[in-house]
Amino acid sequence: MAKKKELTNVTDKLEQLEALQAIHSKIDEIRVLKGELPIEVADLEDEIAGLERRVEKIDHQVTEAQEDISSRKQGIKDANALITKYDKQLNNVKNNREFDALNKEIEMQKLEIQLHEKKIKEKDLAIENYKESAKENKDKLKDKKDVLKSKKKELDHIIEETEKEEKDLEKKAEKIASGIEDRLITAYNRIRHNYKNGLAVVHVQRDACGGCFGFVPAQTQSEIRTKRKLISCEHCGRILADVDDDVEV
Repeated sequence: MAKKKELTNVTDKLEQLEALQAIHSKIDEIRVLKGELPIEVADLEDEIAGLERRVEKIDHQVTEAQEDISSRKQGIKDANALITKYDKQLNNVKNNREFDALNKEIEMQKLEIQLHEKKIKEKDLAIENYKESAKENKDKLKDKKDVLKSKKKELDHIIEETEKEEKDLEKKAEKIASGIEDRLITAYNRIRHNYKNGLAVVHVQRDACGGCFGFVPAQTQSEIRTKRKLISCEHCGRILADVDDDVEV
């Protein structure tokens, strides 16, 4: 791989860094235009996925409860069939022991029926609650999907308008960066990522750093004007490219 041609003149380095900063600032403006939309869309998609899982779980709970009710209704039928059977057998008992045993079985089956009926009522109530919860979640799901559709439409419109410009700017930035020494690019990127406004290269304006507004001494400003060496703001570390002497007061 051929070694990239690096700039040696400080003035050229500063000009390239300023050009790179200008391009990155334009890219940042485009991303600000998108705002929080990409994050909002992703969050909404996560919420919708969560609601869908919740609705699916509730539907499964309803199915399980209905199956349990069906099973218990069959249990009641079976218990009633046994009671009828034992009632008939009572007519043919030969002693008190058999009579007591059959009556005990009948009582057991009646208790089974009572238990089944109690559980059926509980499951009926649970199903009502499940269905109410399912409706609430489905309503939320519909609202979230409507909002997501609107947010996606808005985001897609912005992307359609800015995607080509953003890609072109990114290519230009890569081209400029390829001519700047790695050490300097690393420092530039580190500074950019340290600040929300993404400014790594700034001018001195009204005796202050254009990034943090910290005071820049006159002697330092004189050194910056000569462009003989790279100078950073002693307060924020940003690269001070030049001094704007014609700033209106």
